[in-house]
Formats: sequence, C-alpha cells, structure tokens
Amino acid sequence: MTSTNLNFDDKDRKIISILSENPDISQDAIAMEVELSQPSVALRLKKLKETGIVQNMYGMDLLKIGLSIAKVDVTTKNTTKVLNSLMNCPYFLNGFIVSGESNLCLFFIGEDVATLEAIVDCHIRQVDEIQNVIFNIVIGVANKLVLPLTTHISRANRPPCGVETNCNDCPAYGKRCRGCPVTGHYKGTLW
Repeated sequence: MTSTNLNFDDKDRKIISILSENPDISQDAIAMEVELSQPSVALRLKKLKETGIVQNMYGMDLLKIGLSIAKVDVTTKNTTKVLNSLMNCPYFLNGFIVSGESNLCLFFIGEDVATLEAIVDCHIRQVDEIQNVIFNIVIGVANKLVLPLTTHISRANRPPCGVETNCNDCPAYGKRCRGCPVTGHYKGTLW
C-alpha cells in the first residue's frame, strides 16, 4: 500500500470541500470562494487530479432508488482470495480489509433483502477460507450515499465468483434469489 504525500494547503482543502458539496461548480465560482484567480484554481485542480487526490466519479444514490445494501463482516484466512473472487460480481460494491476479529468488511447491493441473504448464505458462507460471517442490512445513512454501480453486464456461461453451482440447481434461486445477472439467470430489473 502506498501513501501519497498530502502536500496541500488551506486553499486546496477548501477547493476539495467545495467540489465535494457541488461537483458541477465552475472554476470561476470556486475562484471567488477561495479568493484566487481562475487560472490558479485550474492549476491546483490539475495537481490534485494528477496525484489522484481528487477524482471525478459518477454513481447513483442507491437508497433513493430503493436498493438494499448489505454490510457483511467476514473472518477469513485469506482476505485476498475472498476479495478477488468477488471483484466481478455485479452485486458486490466494495470490500475493505480491516483490523479486528472480522478482517473483511464487504458491501453488496440488491433489489431485495432475500437475494442478498441468498448471496451470503449460498456463496459467502460456503467458502472454505471463511470462518465467520455477520450479515447486516443498511437502513439509513448520515450523508448522501452515491456510489458507482455497473449496470451493463457482459454475459458469460460461468458466474464471476467461481461458484460451481448453476442458478437452476441452487435451492435459493427463484424462491429467495433473483439469480446471477452474468449467467443470464437473473429475474430482476436492475441489470
């Protein structure tokens, strides 16, 4: 893991705060708020973007459009293997390696809680390297929750998670789970 030298001043901090609140604001408006010229703001933004400190990202307000978010805390022997197995799963939002007994914190998105439970029960709990799983549903947020979400899925014969079970052979499919969008067994509207 690399660390970026955070070599920025109060003007940079204010620019970042302004952009966080209003990503569509013009450089002229930023310049007026931070009492700099527009070219100075442009140079600072260029530096912040080149270092990766500031990034443009588009996403959806997931709770506003009625999606459910699962927070799944996992204790595993192999954090890298678990994260790698989930990287191309359309339901997987993000994962964090954390300290403590539960050493992975995973976030999943779905159209209903039953599908999220089925993903955890049939895919996460079945991984040999996983010793413990704690499943929770996010019911509210303190700040707006806008996250990137890939809604265009490339089809494949096998699920990206590597699970050997075909959706048609899974006891949760059709009863609790909407199926895998990648394999074409999906019975929902998001993907």
